[in-house]
Amino acid sequence: MFTIEHRCSKSAARCGILELPHGKVHTPVFMPVATRGAIKALHTQLLKSEVGNEILLGNTYHLYLRPGTEVIQKAGGLHRFMNWEKPILTDSGGYQIFSLAAQRKLSEGGALFHSHIDGSRHFFTPENVIDIQRIIGADIIMAFDECPPYPCEKNYAIKSMHLTHRWLDRCFKRFNETDPLYDNAQILFPIVQGSTFPDLRKQSAEYVLKYDAAGYAIGGLSVGEPEEMMYEIVEVVNGILPEDKPRYLMGVGTPVNLLENIARGVDPLDCVLPTRNARHGILYTYEGIIHIKNKKWEFDFSPIDANAPNPSSRTFTKAYLRHLFHVDEMMALELATLHNLAFFVELMKEARRQIMNNTFYEWKEKTVKQLSLKL
Repeated sequence: MFTIEHRCSKSAARCGILELPHGKVHTPVFMPVATRGAIKALHTQLLKSEVGNEILLGNTYHLYLRPGTEVIQKAGGLHRFMNWEKPILTDSGGYQIFSLAAQRKLSEGGALFHSHIDGSRHFFTPENVIDIQRIIGADIIMAFDECPPYPCEKNYAIKSMHLTHRWLDRCFKRFNETDPLYDNAQILFPIVQGSTFPDLRKQSAEYVLKYDAAGYAIGGLSVGEPEEMMYEIVEVVNGILPEDKPRYLMGVGTPVNLLENIARGVDPLDCVLPTRNARHGILYTYEGIIHIKNKKWEFDFSPIDANAPNPSSRTFTKAYLRHLFHVDEMMALELATLHNLAFFVELMKEARRQIMNNTFYEWKEKTVKQLSLKL
């Protein structure tokens, strides 16, 4: 069930509560990406104690390859396997197969691909992708889709969109024929595709509405297109998707991207950016972006971020974190990852507060100018 608590009067932003079997999720919400059942460089307990996020994303493609469905099923599902009691969303693997362009072949039946690990051959179909996600046991599972590249010819985008729609029909058929394997129910989200062509996006958004789903996703963005084009497509799609259902924007993005898309009516979002960039020493703050490896921080003994929501970023100094990176200490990755995820999660909580207070639009306009500054 999704309940909208408040709407922004000057934009399409809204805040709500998404009730799932493993708990409530307050939207807008950022979902950290636990690709293989773990956040890289971060202990699950720190997610609970310092990040405070309400939902994680797991990756179907990677979990299917390792540890494999047999291990996950014998563990009792991903929640038990990784000791995470809160909600989980799994993607369908479509984006990962898209990224294996030289190692995969699409057909009506599905996607034949070679593992990036050992080159072994595998075949994903709409049916077995649903089966795999049943075994993983996520609260929210995604339909199998093709993510077209950017840029692409319109004819390719048309064929890709129709293939995604036919696969969607098969996903829902399989979903309705099967039951969850564990004690919690699951919900299936369709994915709107159509590349960067507004008319195709409208057509796809209208097609997925044939299914009265619990929520809907927007895929195929943040794949190289200009940001303004992304925002335009989100506006087009959200103008068609139901007002009373959550709208999930897949794989997006920077703090600015998050706020701009929330202003256009998006609810959940996810991205590997905060964790990936953390491992390269890039930190996000309300004052701007810190490249902690730079020499300018060598003698800066102020906290990593005095205003950070997590204690570690208020305790350890910039000079110390820079030192950890320069001597290749593993703790550098942990502290940077912890900081970025806590910042992203807190940014979403602040967006909620601003929406509730009817001040979101003004706050967003001011905040996005600061977030991209390089300190």
